Amino acid sequence: MTPPRQRAFRAACETICCCVAFFLVAAGCGAAAKPQQGGKVIRLVRNPDAAPEFKLAGLDGKAISLADVRGKVVLLNFWATWCGPCRAEIPDLIELQEKYKGQLQIIGLTVDDDDAGVIQQVVARTGINYPVAMASAEVRIKYGGIAALPTSFVLDAQGRVVQKHEGLRDPALYETEIRALLGLPIDARVETFEDTGQIFLAHADRAGELPGVDLSKLTPQQRQAALHRFNAEGCTCGCKFTLAQCRIYDRNCPVSKARAEKIIAEVSGTAPPSEAPGKAPVSPQGHPERD
Repeated sequence: MTPPRQRAFRAACETICCCVAFFLVAAGCGAAAKPQQGGKVIRLVRNPDAAPEFKLAGLDGKAISLADVRGKVVLLNFWATWCGPCRAEIPDLIELQEKYKGQLQIIGLTVDDDDAGVIQQVVARTGINYPVAMASAEVRIKYGGIAALPTSFVLDAQGRVVQKHEGLRDPALYETEIRALLGLPIDARVETFEDTGQIFLAHADRAGELPGVDLSKLTPQQRQAALHRFNAEGCTCGCKFTLAQCRIYDRNCPVSKARAEKIIAEVSGTAPPSEAPGKAPVSPQGHPERD
């Protein structure tokens, strides 16, 4: 990643972090005033996919891999030293690791541009009690590109990804999910859902709805045709995703939004058909194959 793109990524993540944190705080205040009807609910993926494997060198020099922690619940936390919400959740992660040691393994993967020495200083100053490594570009791509920070993946004891969280989250949510996966009592109801791109973009082809795309005026046949085209065409914004994947990955992308609207107009018969800008063969993890 070139320096200008690094700076842009950092600025974008800082904005997303702040916005997500603001809305979570606002939602929390509302929840405190009016308890959620029907009690607490946690949602876990039905028929989850195996987490992409990796092997990295930890800041302490020891190797870190998912294979080495199989049998434990894993919280895979992507973060950066410059990300305020990331730093804010560190004490809660430390507490969780201490409370469920032997059953839970938190792994911190930084996306910092700084050298390992700078990150080690932060780890030492904050008292992080779980392994930390610098996430390679390959690992970040395997996990969908990491569009926001912090981003955490929750893995069950079989190494399957059952949930993904972007932004600062209530540590009580993490603990409830961890306890559920460990078979411990929880004060919440567990619901399951199908991954339609929320966890892995490769499953965007399962989605019946896409962010910022209005399919409500289409017939069932037109809707199916539109969704097929969203998954067949590659977005031309430079993301190297299909249109469907781009809408999930970046709902603010004007390119995929405009193209999706044009496809809807074409399949509904309100606009003349136009030649598709291009198609992108997609790899199993949701990224187009490169030459």
